[in-house]
Amino acid sequence: MAGRWFRALAAAPLALGLTIASTSEASAMVPYVYIPRNDAMEAAGIGLAQTATRLLQVGQTEDAARLAALSTQLLPKDPRSWALLAEAELRSQNNKGATVALARAKQLDPRNAGIWFAEGSLALRNNQPEQAIPLLRRGLELEGNNASAYFDLGNAQILLGQSNQALQSFERAASLRKDFWEAVNNQAIVLFERGQTREAIQRWRQALRLRPGAAEPTLALAAALFVENANDVTEAITLATQALDADPNYVLPSYQQEQLWGVKLRASTAQLLSRSELRTVVERAQANAGSSQEEE
Repeated sequence: MAGRWFRALAAAPLALGLTIASTSEASAMVPYVYIPRNDAMEAAGIGLAQTATRLLQVGQTEDAARLAALSTQLLPKDPRSWALLAEAELRSQNNKGATVALARAKQLDPRNAGIWFAEGSLALRNNQPEQAIPLLRRGLELEGNNASAYFDLGNAQILLGQSNQALQSFERAASLRKDFWEAVNNQAIVLFERGQTREAIQRWRQALRLRPGAAEPTLALAAALFVENANDVTEAITLATQALDADPNYVLPSYQQEQLWGVKLRASTAQLLSRSELRTVVERAQANAGSSQEEE
């Protein structure tokens, strides 16, 4: 699968302010609490949301989540602020907070397909594919040309053993986005498990034309070529070396499984990586595996 809240906030300085007013008649200083008008609060909320969006774009997810949460306080009935908070919390790996924000956003705007897609992706992240599928399908009823939603749907279907449906979902995703190499890669994963090795090889080569050097299709292609022609392993050895140098995590069967590699593909890869020609490459990858995940 080439293809991963709520927090306490300090009182907003824009919410309340202390202003000193003077009256010429009494010649006295009278303190009072200034409560912003609705349009001022709305403007402040929009400004916070815009800043949170910019922070998300540069990867400052926790700061973005704090500002997005503040924007929901100022704009409690605006579904966009709740959707922004959900995205920020998702990127901050705060799934509980994301769930709360998405539920509120959907309550305010139930016909927003993006909210249904986000809920489906969250369910998939929480290893709940059976819950993800109806959420994604509902979103697709509202917005039928969303390639990422079809990709997530295919991943959920793989997890539930629905290989025919998964293949159709990945094909639909790839047809909607011509550079969607991950969807082509996952088509090959399904085909390989069904014993359609030559078709899988064609798809992995296609994925690499779309994304040259991508580690996942490179190693998977190497394993498939090894199965297809064990008498000539030259290309398979070369590809496996390139893949593990690019991403050593793929040396780990557990990591392969996280990427939705099936039993046959993992077993074929293990056979390939046991070759003496790859011993040094495999040992180097095993030494480095895990560190690149932490860096991400």
